[in-house]
Amino acid sequence: MTSHNDTAKVWDLIDKIGFCMLATQDGRDIRSRPMSAYTKRRDGAVYFLTDVASHKDEEISRWPNVCLAFADTKGQSYVSVSGAAEVSNDRELIREIWSTPAKAWWDSPDDPSIRVLKVNPSFAEFWDSPGTVVSYIKMAAAAVSSTRPEMGENEKVKL
Repeated sequence: MTSHNDTAKVWDLIDKIGFCMLATQDGRDIRSRPMSAYTKRRDGAVYFLTDVASHKDEEISRWPNVCLAFADTKGQSYVSVSGAAEVSNDRELIREIWSTPAKAWWDSPDDPSIRVLKVNPSFAEFWDSPGTVVSYIKMAAAAVSSTRPEMGENEKVKL
């Protein structure tokens, strides 16, 4: 059973990491690309700004199940999120989640080619360790003592 703490941990890690690889289906192939995530916990959703001309919009319309892979390699924290995606032209939401990184792709939130990609997560798994240096020390100690290292938290979470 998923605990409130595990659910909160998933959202905290997503917020902390911020960027992910969005994996979509393209026929029999899986395609990933880096995306900047915006979360709204009260909606239970992860949002992205995307362009109307992008291939991912077409892929999502045909195969809405996606995976978001968040990775903080220095902090040794990872989250994998599965869910259903949809694309909309919600201009109010676009203005709400607009931020400086979006300026790399569009001049303003009023650009008519911007769309919102919303992911409704259904499942997540996270791995959160004490960090690279501590992890290496634990792995070395385990190798010497022929034991398994305690590498931090790993939980599967139904959202």
